[in-house]
Amino acid sequence: MASMPLPAPKDLTSTVLRTDFSDDAAWAAVKAAIDAADGSPHATYASDPRFTDVSIQALIDEEAATEEDDKLTYVFLADATTMTDPSSPLLAVDLYDEPGRTFRVPAGWYPEISANLSVANMDFADFADFADFADGSGTFHGWGDD
Repeated sequence: MASMPLPAPKDLTSTVLRTDFSDDAAWAAVKAAIDAADGSPHATYASDPRFTDVSIQALIDEEAATEEDDKLTYVFLADATTMTDPSSPLLAVDLYDEPGRTFRVPAGWYPEISANLSVANMDFADFADFADFADGSGTFHGWGDD
């Protein structure tokens, strides 16, 4: 696999990397859902066909080969599940502490998680540990205090 550095997020946002290119309208809907969640910019969108169906291991390997100052600690993937599920659940991927650890993030929860991760207020594991694995989906459904 050729080197494909991951797109770096803009200031205090998180990278949302498109990996499914089967439906441009679905991608537009995912971005709209994320942007509508709280109205604040929390995403740096990356849509490059060279990342089509990229594996988590390939992302981990790419980050391992990246200069220390340019490394990402996490990334959110807009994969086939994101594009077809009504809640547009992104796949959050840890690239630093526990490379390859994942959980799903519905668009409505993305801004809170992105904001906390981008300023290091919380760690990836804080959200992953709380994700609801009981139903087999591995999706973060909030803190349960709503």
